[in-house]
Amino acid sequence: MEAIWILLLLFVLIMLLGVYAAVRTVRAAKRGIDRTVHQARRTVEETRLRARQLAQPGAAGDLAQLRLSLRGSMRATEQALQAAAPQDRSLSESLGLFQRLSAHAQDLDADLKRLEQEPDKARIAALLPELRQRTQRITHSADSLRWAVQERTQRLAHDDLDSLGREIELETGALRHWTAAEPEAPRTEAARTEAAGPGAPGPGAGARPTPEAEARLTPEPGPRTGPEAGREPESPPSPPALGATPTEPRTWQNSWQKPWQEPTRPENPA
Repeated sequence: MEAIWILLLLFVLIMLLGVYAAVRTVRAAKRGIDRTVHQARRTVEETRLRARQLAQPGAAGDLAQLRLSLRGSMRATEQALQAAAPQDRSLSESLGLFQRLSAHAQDLDADLKRLEQEPDKARIAALLPELRQRTQRITHSADSLRWAVQERTQRLAHDDLDSLGREIELETGALRHWTAAEPEAPRTEAARTEAAGPGAPGPGAGARPTPEAEARLTPEPGPRTGPEAGREPESPPSPPALGATPTEPRTWQNSWQKPWQEPTRPENPA
C-alpha cells in the first residue's frame, strides 16, 4: 500500500514538473514572438518614415524626420544601457532615468504620429517648432546619457587593462628571476691557471712568507725535560776567519797524544 502511495506521489510530482516546464517554454516562446513582432513593426514603421521623408517634402517630411531621429536616439541609448548594465551595477539609476525619458519620448512620438493624420498643413507648420524643440531636448538627453555610458565603459576597460598589464609585468619578472644580478661564483684554481696562461705559477706556487709569518710559524722553545734539562743550548759554530787554516776536530783517537808527539804524516810517494 505504501508503495502505491509513493508511486502516486512521484507521478504527481512529475506531472507538476512537466506543467511548469511547459509554462516556462510557452512564456519564453511568447516573449520571443513578441520581440520579433515588435522588431518587425519597428522596421516597417521606420521604413515607412524614411519613404515619407523622401517622398513628401515640407511639414510631413519634417514630422517623419523628427520621428526617425527620436526613435534612433532612444533605441541606441537603450541598447547601450542594456549592454553595460550587467557588468556595471552602478547604472541602475541611469536605467531609471532612461525609463522616465522613454515615457516623454513615447508621448512625443504619439503626438508626432497624430499630426501625420492632420489635414491642416498650417496647423502642422505652427506646431512644428515646438515639436522640434521637444525632440531636440529628448534626443540631447538620450545622447548625453548614451555617451556617458560609453565613456564609462571605455574608462573601466582601460583601467582594467592597465591593472592587467601591471600584474603581467610582475608575473613576468617573477618568472624571469634568473636574470637578476647574482654574485659571481668563485673560480677554481684550474680556471685561474688557464686564464693566466702557460707561464703562470701553478696552484701551489705562491709568494714566500714574510719574516713575521716565519716567526709565527717557528715554534718557540719551551722548557726542556729529561737529560737535556741541565744543559745549556749550544750556540752555532762561528765561521772561520778569512785566511785561517781549518783545524781538524779533536776526536778520541788523537785526544790521548802528548803535546810533544806530532802526528805521523803519510809518506810522499814521490
